[in-house]
Amino acid sequence: MHTDPRRTYRHPLHPRSGETAFQVVVEQTDLRIVARRDLSVEIAAYVHELRVGLKNHILLHPSFASSLVPVDVPEQAPALVRRMAHAARLCDVGPMAAVAGAIAQAVADRFRPESPDILVENGGDIFMHSTIGRTVALLAKPIEGARLGLHIAADRFPLSICTSSGRVGHSLSFGQADMVAVLAREGALADAAATALGNLLHHESDMEAMLAAARSLTRRGVTGVFAQLGEAIGAYGDLELVALED
Repeated sequence: MHTDPRRTYRHPLHPRSGETAFQVVVEQTDLRIVARRDLSVEIAAYVHELRVGLKNHILLHPSFASSLVPVDVPEQAPALVRRMAHAARLCDVGPMAAVAGAIAQAVADRFRPESPDILVENGGDIFMHSTIGRTVALLAKPIEGARLGLHIAADRFPLSICTSSGRVGHSLSFGQADMVAVLAREGALADAAATALGNLLHHESDMEAMLAAARSLTRRGVTGVFAQLGEAIGAYGDLELVALED
């Protein structure tokens, strides 16, 4: 979601006592992970494996990478590819709209046995397993810093929070939203839904229509949406918004 290679939005974040934070970079995949111990070597190897499967599928099926609409994939496609394709079809977007959330979940699920608390952030898209409550900052306008956050109670995990923006970052969006954040149990779904909903926001007057579309996605697994465009703010679903201290 952010073009700054230093990802300065990560700097204020610190792990809790008993946890450690580390970065894993494999080609274009740049993860910040909080876990009970440093798993960077093992996770890097696993991310490489995920990327090989994805790139091989794209080599055989180039439209998977370029399509802006859902595409069919064979049953023997890698699990990551099938998860992305399924989420894309639910949200009527291209499968690559789900890639960051899908990778974040794949990593968190794979290493949860080694760390029951594991938070994986992939360019602003997050998947979390946690035994305690967490607060996730909502960074709609990076220059202003985060003023609001989402508090997630311990019984809500596992959970994904993925974001889309028409103003910040390199991800493709046809809208102009400062931010659309989507909560769902599936990382690929949260990511694809954030793109789909973000595409609907061009003006502040579009907020109600976007929220109506968000409500229609609840039957597909979306549990909450928060959006901001200029002075317009919209929220729907099971959200606990909290003010963040400076």
